[in-house]
Amino acid sequence: MSELKRISSGGPWEDVIAYSRAVELPNGMVLVSGCTSVVDGQVVPGGPYDQTVNSFNVALAALKQIGLGAEHVVRTRMYLTHARDVDEVGRAHKELFDAARPATTMVIVAGLVDPNLVVEVEVEAYRGESS
Repeated sequence: MSELKRISSGGPWEDVIAYSRAVELPNGMVLVSGCTSVVDGQVVPGGPYDQTVNSFNVALAALKQIGLGAEHVVRTRMYLTHARDVDEVGRAHKELFDAARPATTMVIVAGLVDPNLVVEVEVEAYRGESS
């Protein structure tokens, strides 16, 4: 791979804000933009656990477009609006990434773009050096 590969989810905010859902670098790294529990413009109902699973599934769907899965994930970041949600968010993360054991960060933030969102996630994956 000699150039960047940009992956779109088709979401309306990609054009409005000018971002890609994910970008694959020539060295095999794949950076996935922040993902939330929003489907068709609406926050998916559920608590912190459900929002975390949905958010990571958005990220994993982007990776799937280029042939990667959870086993390729090497770093995750989780931004939570409440410290009380650490256990539920952590439980969802463990279920999704227990085998991969990526480097991870969990940060408490003042808020997200929609007050109904309690978590936003980022993912980095590694394909390996391309031939």
